[in-house]
Amino acid sequence: MTTMKKLFKILLSLLTGFILIGAGIQAYLLRGTAGVPLTRAKYRSDVRYSSTPTILIPGWGGNTVTYQKLINYYQERHIAQKTLTVWISPWGNIRVTGHLNKGDKNALIQVLYDWNYDSTFHPQVKQLSRALSYLHSRYHIDRTNVIVHSYGGTEFMHAYLNSPQLQKDLQLNKVVFLGVPVEESLSSRLNYHYHLIKHSRDKNFIRLRKQMKDWQPTGKLTIYNFMGTKPGSTHTDGEVPLIQSEMLKSLIKGHPTIQYYQKVYPQTTHRQLHDRAVILNQIADKLWMKE
Repeated sequence: MTTMKKLFKILLSLLTGFILIGAGIQAYLLRGTAGVPLTRAKYRSDVRYSSTPTILIPGWGGNTVTYQKLINYYQERHIAQKTLTVWISPWGNIRVTGHLNKGDKNALIQVLYDWNYDSTFHPQVKQLSRALSYLHSRYHIDRTNVIVHSYGGTEFMHAYLNSPQLQKDLQLNKVVFLGVPVEESLSSRLNYHYHLIKHSRDKNFIRLRKQMKDWQPTGKLTIYNFMGTKPGSTHTDGEVPLIQSEMLKSLIKGHPTIQYYQKVYPQTTHRQLHDRAVILNQIADKLWMKE
């Protein structure tokens, strides 16, 4: 065997090894969080248990880790239960593990993308639309809560508002935004004012604005917009500038059937928005706790 052939064989072996390691890491990251059944014996007197599920959508590069702590936090406290994991391929193929029965209370549905490292969020919009339609047709989900982090929220808004059929089939109850970039053309140093809506050059935001004007939710909808600012900053959580998330308020302003609440958590990075106990407690309070 020549030196060149030996070198080629070594390089091929190394490349194969790297591919196998990468595939193994990706499989681990997309394994899904284990579910713990919520039995009636574990019910708490201060929690509202209902058949309305909650869909968990990760952002760019998000995986099992995104909502791992959130899911375990609620399961350990007998507030909610993980029932389904839904994987979506770049081609729109859907795989599911777990079960969602008609009587399941406070069910959590974890959405995972096989690949969400694209240069834009648009491929995931199409994939998410397919997954939401699948959940409606396969499990007869016609009303849901949604928790979205980062670009997962951007994808969700476009998927839902782009589809009159989804709007008809899937009624939104409560939606929690966690560090979601809604408008991406304004300077990150700007403080929020409603009139900034007129200065946007973000074509995606402008499309959302038009769609929001035309949208008539079938029932009462409450939107919670939770944001963070990293230590030493008042304008960004380290990945998403505050103004990009605050512009959600401009989209919803004056809408007759949507209630809107927002809160900024200082000393909170982009990743901590789905991990900090104070935020997890706030989400639980808004979605499930009795008044």
